[in-house]
Amino acid sequence: MSEKRKDLKGRNLKEGEDQMPDGRYRFRYTDRRGKRQAVYSWRLLSSDKTPAGRREGMSLREKENCIKQDLAEGIDGRSAARYTLNDMFKLYMDGKHELKQSTRSTYNYVYRNYVAESLGNERLSDIKYSDIKTFYNMLIRNRGLKPNSMEIINAILHPVFTVAVRDGYIRSNPTAGVILELKKGHNWEKQKRHAMTEEEQERFVAFVANSELYGRWLPLLTVLLGTGCRIGEVLGLRWCDCDFENGTISINHNLIYRQKDGGGYEMHISTPKTAAGCRMIPMLKEVREALLHLKERQLKTGHVAVAVDGYSGFVFTNSKGNIHIPRTVNRAFESMRRECNKEERERAKLEGREPLEIRHFSAHNLRHTFCTRFCENETNIKVIQEIMGHSDIGTTMNIYAEATESKKKESFINLEGKIKIS
Repeated sequence: MSEKRKDLKGRNLKEGEDQMPDGRYRFRYTDRRGKRQAVYSWRLLSSDKTPAGRREGMSLREKENCIKQDLAEGIDGRSAARYTLNDMFKLYMDGKHELKQSTRSTYNYVYRNYVAESLGNERLSDIKYSDIKTFYNMLIRNRGLKPNSMEIINAILHPVFTVAVRDGYIRSNPTAGVILELKKGHNWEKQKRHAMTEEEQERFVAFVANSELYGRWLPLLTVLLGTGCRIGEVLGLRWCDCDFENGTISINHNLIYRQKDGGGYEMHISTPKTAAGCRMIPMLKEVREALLHLKERQLKTGHVAVAVDGYSGFVFTNSKGNIHIPRTVNRAFESMRRECNKEERERAKLEGREPLEIRHFSAHNLRHTFCTRFCENETNIKVIQEIMGHSDIGTTMNIYAEATESKKKESFINLEGKIKIS
C-alpha cells in the first residue's frame, strides 16, 4: 500500500489533494464535462489560520465539499462562479425567439436601467435570496419604485434565474418568494383600476361635447367608451377595419409607442399577444355616428397620409395628420378632467353644495368603465370575455362580480320600505 501524502504540518492529505511549494493547498478533480479542474486555498481546514499577507477565503476542504455536492447534483459551480447575471440575461434573451419586439424592448429597457449596472455585475454563484431582497428594497427606497414596477423587474429576473437552475449553474432560484415577502413587509395592495361612475361618465362626456377647446376629442372618447378597446387598439384603428354596412369593428392589431434599445421612441404595429385579442366588436349607434362624422371631417382636411409598418388609413390623427400617442391622449384627458372639475366647483359654490369631482383616470379606466357598464347589463360571461378580448376569463369574472355587487346594493336601496318585514 502506497504511503499517504502529508502536508508540511504532517497531516494526511486526501485523494486529489496536495500542497504546493509556496504553501498553498490544491484539490484536483474532473468536472461534469470531463475536464480536469483545480481549486486552491491557503488553508486546509476551516480552523487553520490564513498566512500573514494572504487573502482570506474558504478552506480547501470547504471548497471540496461544495464541489462534491455540486457534482452529485449536476451543478456547474465553476461556470456559476465565472458567469455574471448580465451574462445569464443575455443567454436568456438570445433564447427567447418568441418574444414580440415590443416586449423585448421593454425587457431590455427595464434591465438596462435598473439591474445591469448593479446586481447584473454579480456572479451567479454569489447571488442569494437575501441579496435579491436587499436589491429590491434598495430599488423601492432609493429609486422610488412602486409595486407594479417591482413586479415587472421580478417577472424579468425570475425566468433568467430559472434558466440558470435548469442549466445546472445554481441549485435554486433566489427570486422565489421575494415579492410575496416584500408585499407583506410594505403592506402592498395593488390598486384596482376604477370605473367611472355613471354620473362621472355622463358629466365628463357632456363637458367634452360642449367644449369649444376640447370638442375635437369627443370621437375618440366615444369610441373608447363605446367599444372597451385598449388605447393602442383604438389609436391603431384604420378605416378598413370599420365595416359600416354590417356595423362591426375588426380589432386585429395594436399600435405601440416603444423606446428603442439605443434611446428615443418609435411607433410600431403589433399583432395581439393572444388569439383572444383578435375580435369583432359591434358598433353602437353613438360609435357609428362618431366615426362617420370623423370620416367626413378627414375627407375635407385630407390629413390621412401617415403610415406605420405598412399600415395606413388611420382613423384617429391630429391636425398635422400624425397618429396620437397614448401619453398625449392621457394628458389631454387629464386637462379635460381638471377643467371639468373646475367648472363643477364653481357651479357647486353658486348652488351652496359640495362639488362632486371626477377622479383621476386614464384611457385604460375608460376600457374598465365600458366593461363595468357591459357587465351591469349582460349576464353571458363568455360574450363579455370575447368583446373585451380577455384571454383569462378570471379577469372578466372579477369585473363582473364587482359590477353586479354594486348593482345588488343599489337594488336593495331601492327596496327599502317596499317589503313589509316588520
